[in-house]
Amino acid sequence: MTDTATRPCDTALGFTIATRHARGRVVRLGPALDTILAAHAYPPVLARVLAEALVLAALLGSTLKHEEGQLTLQAQTEGGVIDLLVADYRNGAMRGYLRYDADKLAEAPADPSLFGLFGKGYLAITFDQAPLPGHSSGERYQGIVPLEGGSLADAAQHYFAQSEQIPSIVRAAVTTLPDGRHVAGGLLVQHLPEGEEGRERLHTRLDHPEWQHVEALAQTVSPAELTDAGLPLDDLLWRLFHEEEEVRLLPIASLSRGCRCSAAHIQTVIARFPPEERVAMADADGFVHVDCEFCAKSFPVALPA
Repeated sequence: MTDTATRPCDTALGFTIATRHARGRVVRLGPALDTILAAHAYPPVLARVLAEALVLAALLGSTLKHEEGQLTLQAQTEGGVIDLLVADYRNGAMRGYLRYDADKLAEAPADPSLFGLFGKGYLAITFDQAPLPGHSSGERYQGIVPLEGGSLADAAQHYFAQSEQIPSIVRAAVTTLPDGRHVAGGLLVQHLPEGEEGRERLHTRLDHPEWQHVEALAQTVSPAELTDAGLPLDDLLWRLFHEEEEVRLLPIASLSRGCRCSAAHIQTVIARFPPEERVAMADADGFVHVDCEFCAKSFPVALPA
């Protein structure tokens, strides 16, 4: 395994195990996660859910090959405490928020199940690829799966099995430190499909011994290891896969809170509306007030001349 110094938090580290036809990502969030959560002051149980969603967004989003690509994870529900959850990732920048029913939360148990939080819900995972030369937009791929299992990570693992048909292990964990700070971590390990070069697709052989071996090792990871801010990510991978012939580490990626709202961007969007609609949006002083759900800021924007 390559010797590298990795920061313990707000980083993503990719790896491949070539002899086992496996690839993966491990991420850990710390200060960036607290910055996102601090904008909303969610109750603890909801803060943990959004933290897990941000871990998944970082795990999946960091697999995008181009900086312009975006990964969006969205949960839509019926009858649950949470009626909407959104988290996305673009070029290392994450953002997320959720809406919930305070009355239903007050009636829920202290540690509600995934169904208790979301009711009948669905998880949509969307990959917006970077535009190709000569095109204004890139391709979009979306998979939608039921919110089933014990966690959002379980639902994401079901997405890969159903939509991508790639054997995968998805793990995520969140912990709250005594001082109120949060640390969250996640692991994604997949069996590489080889059909792109005309060979038999490995994902059609779920009992393949190479995958069974990697799967068994990946499943030994503990929530404590994923959220141990003092455990570098490369050391975590060494614990899991040190008996392998070679584990190749990819360049480490930094993660940050990154809301893309700004007064200039909002003004550009407002300018696209017909003049009569812009006037209807404005208050008596000629300002349109736009709230950003992600960062919980309000932007008073003057109408364009």
